[in-house]
Amino acid sequence: VHANHPQEIANDCAKALQKLVRAGVTVLNQSVLLRGINDSADTLTELSERLINVGVMPYYLHQTDRVQGTAHFAVNDETAQSLIAELRRRLPGYAIPQLVREIPGQLHKTPLTGGCSES
Repeated sequence: VHANHPQEIANDCAKALQKLVRAGVTVLNQSVLLRGINDSADTLTELSERLINVGVMPYYLHQTDRVQGTAHFAVNDETAQSLIAELRRRLPGYAIPQLVREIPGQLHKTPLTGGCSES
């Protein structure tokens, strides 16, 4: 699924996700880190907790793609890594999404941890 904010996991959505999980479907979430939307440890913690509570694994937290029209949502890599560090203090490991970026030409998502990031 693609939930960026805990408010997206409302009752109807939560029930539908739980139904999938009960049917044996592994459900993963990938969020995009968005300035002014979910760029706080409190919001990301609540999102992860809500996802876990309905059986969804918080899998990826994407940095925004560097394309025209998205700069106002961009969060710098240092801030993003600080948010992940704070999530590590607050949540169990399975509830922490992997911070990644899609880099043009790469066949996979690139993890942005421990100095592997592009700024």
